[in-house]
Amino acid sequence: MKDKVILVEMLIEKIEQFGKTNLELYKLRAIDKSTDVFASVTTRVVLFSIIALFFFLITIGLSLYLGDLLGKTYYGFFAMAGFYAFVTILFLIFKNKLEDIFNNYLINQIFKEKKDASN
Repeated sequence: MKDKVILVEMLIEKIEQFGKTNLELYKLRAIDKSTDVFASVTTRVVLFSIIALFFFLITIGLSLYLGDLLGKTYYGFFAMAGFYAFVTILFLIFKNKLEDIFNNYLINQIFKEKKDASN
């Protein structure tokens, strides 16, 4: 009878240890996914910032060039403002589709499986 009690106690200890190990594993997996998503989003934000700066400088150059062609510098800036107003209207029209694309990207990043080191 004493042996059965000892076996049950050992079984309970093993189950408790298994539960703690599983909890720790889930925590580590959550941290891994979080850092993957954070790194991916951060990289894309930096890349977006660089591209935005590039387009900002191109816009100024095009505005000055168009201003020279149209006779007044501010005409070039008005033309570029009109272009950006048109682009903004397009984004507003397709806003839901763009949100779906962004949401799908984030979900794919969260549930993406890491490639094995052997691949």
